[in-house]
Amino acid sequence: MTLPLCVIGAGSIGQRHIEVAGLSDHVRLTAVVEPNAGLRDQLAQTGLPMVAALDDVPADTRAAIIATPTQDHALSGAACIARGWATLVEKPTAGTLDAARALVTQADTAGVPLFTGHHRRCHPFSIAAREALAQIGDLVGVQGLWSLRKHTTYYDADWRRAPGAGPLLTNLTHEIDLMRFLVGEMLEASALLSSAQRRFVIEDTASIAFRFANGALGSFLISDAGASPWSFEAASHENPAIAGSDQDYLRFVGSDGALAFPSLTRWGRSGPGEIEWSKPLTKLPGQSFPRIDPLLAQIDRFAAVVNGAADDVLCTGADGIKAMEMTLAAALSGHRGHPVKAGDVPGNYTGV
Repeated sequence: MTLPLCVIGAGSIGQRHIEVAGLSDHVRLTAVVEPNAGLRDQLAQTGLPMVAALDDVPADTRAAIIATPTQDHALSGAACIARGWATLVEKPTAGTLDAARALVTQADTAGVPLFTGHHRRCHPFSIAAREALAQIGDLVGVQGLWSLRKHTTYYDADWRRAPGAGPLLTNLTHEIDLMRFLVGEMLEASALLSSAQRRFVIEDTASIAFRFANGALGSFLISDAGASPWSFEAASHENPAIAGSDQDYLRFVGSDGALAFPSLTRWGRSGPGEIEWSKPLTKLPGQSFPRIDPLLAQIDRFAAVVNGAADDVLCTGADGIKAMEMTLAAALSGHRGHPVKAGDVPGNYTGV
């Protein structure tokens, strides 16, 4: 059954959702809500069903994707849920944990599906990684490195140099959700921050240590000042604006071997007996997958769930809160200089 769906917000990410809605065989775009008259008129000339407000959305609409600025997520999300629309809201779920929790509670009470747009889960290699991780024994740790040097003019806009705009809050949340998807719950974060390269008030580099509920430890270096081939975007070729490298950027270590991501190259047992450091590990190449548009895969999964299918890949509203909470825990740790547990993040904390 084709799902009648609207997109709220026609900025850059909203236009990506509009694009994949047009490509999907499983949804029908009923309206695009955009309050900016100039942008609305411009897009209407391309044939899109533009409207100014939610009240103008056709009555047969059953679902919504919210791609507005973060501060609007809770307001638009509440309005969609009140209308009974299944809702997928771009990350983060809301501007604060309190607002995000209220939105999830409202959706649960109303029996309305609510998801957060962490689309990296939808790549076939991300889904396959969970099965591959089961083959390396008990997880000991994970190491990640995301470093992409953003061009200098990227920072010409004042807001990109303002508190909250550094890679910690802008980019790390993607990595935290993916690590939670692959490894499980995170309990604690400890972060060091540096602005030594760009010398802005915001960080350009952060080093974070994590503790997982299963006993594994993690470390992650993230920077928008260091040039490297290591990042999710470069490894996956997901974003055409970022040069691809085909280089793995996550490494998982287990009691029986190791796994590199996203290639899923695995190192494991080479012979009988105990696996220990005097014996070489056997290198096993990972399965290759066709490149997909993860936003298209996400919207197709979303439509299937709204029409009654089960799904264990999409990021639920509750999962979105947990990714948001650990991102804020890392930010709080960096500012306070000590480890922060997930439950210790204030509900009104914005990361600055």
